[in-house]
Amino acid sequence: MNATLRKPLVLALCVATLLAAGVTGAVARPALPAPGEQLRQDTEAIHALGVSGVQARAVAPDGRQSVATSGTADLHTGRPVPPDGYFRMASTAKTLVATVVLQLEAQGRLSLDDTVDHWLPGVVRGNGNDGRRITVRQLLRHTSGIHDDLPGYTTPEEYYRQRHDVHGPEELIARAMAHAPDFPPGKGWQYSNTGYVLLGSIVRKATGRPVHQEIEERVLRPLGLWQTRWTGVSPTLPRPHAQGYQLFGPDSAVDVTDQITVDHETAFATTTRDENRFLRALLAGRLLPARQLAEMKRTVPVNAEVQQLWPGGRYGLGLVERPLSCGGTYWSHEGGDGGYITLNGVTEDGRRSVVVSMSEARGDTLEHILGQEKAAGGLVDHALCAEGHSPR
Repeated sequence: MNATLRKPLVLALCVATLLAAGVTGAVARPALPAPGEQLRQDTEAIHALGVSGVQARAVAPDGRQSVATSGTADLHTGRPVPPDGYFRMASTAKTLVATVVLQLEAQGRLSLDDTVDHWLPGVVRGNGNDGRRITVRQLLRHTSGIHDDLPGYTTPEEYYRQRHDVHGPEELIARAMAHAPDFPPGKGWQYSNTGYVLLGSIVRKATGRPVHQEIEERVLRPLGLWQTRWTGVSPTLPRPHAQGYQLFGPDSAVDVTDQITVDHETAFATTTRDENRFLRALLAGRLLPARQLAEMKRTVPVNAEVQQLWPGGRYGLGLVERPLSCGGTYWSHEGGDGGYITLNGVTEDGRRSVVVSMSEARGDTLEHILGQEKAAGGLVDHALCAEGHSPR
């Protein structure tokens, strides 16, 4: 697993930059403080690691919300973290893409068994890549074998040089085609951002519209997610927002807020309020028919490398299943881009959810990566296991 900085921004920071490390199966656990107090303690614990700013929002089954912030939104001014601040959605947008694809499947406009070549003839070719052997389902589940080679930065100098570069999907796909596949289609698991770039192109072919427009019409508007906005090739975020920082080394936290997302086709800014609403609606069955939601939740084990960061983790169609310490599992999809790292989780029934957004990526060492992600993963586990809740 790549533990460098952005490749791209740590290759979706290596599965949403740095995936949650931490929670194992059901064990006896001490009583937790009240949900709001626990959330406050957990955000402060993340900030105490050196993360500049943290905001979290948990939603209980009755709709009550607990909100907590810690740290600062700006290391120069010391202004407080806004509790409703925008951040880059990053790889959590993969769940939006998967939702649109499954809606199209439910309408009979495409099949999960369609090959890539059926929709994009000749695009996946060369160096052993063959779009005639890769299905839509395999792209969604990261079992296509397509190698990732997206642009990214690992030093401040690279950030300043590349931050305003614009990359079209054709270029991103071509970069992947310069490499041999990681494995034959369906014979392994490897996180592939390029696979979702291809899915965006397939959605455009099937509908005649870019994937961000389909997301807006099919998901954001019906749910009233007015705080989730496509930013495209804009390097800025809506206000209010915390500045996003990338830790490149000791005493080298660089403000990387100003940058264009590599895959700008799915570049969305959102808030903890909207991300909670989306995840709850999805798991509650408000976005997909029962058959398509069940298909989304059919998971496979992630590879051994990612298992070290996602103990017990399994990947469905744009959705990750993780174990809870209080028993059962939860569903999520982390996101990391441009100094913003977000972890989230929703219970099986869609009734309890939490989102925590951190405005600094401590990606300079594996120790920092694991420490930050373990603390954020603990916050998610505490929120979903609140008040003795067991999702079994």
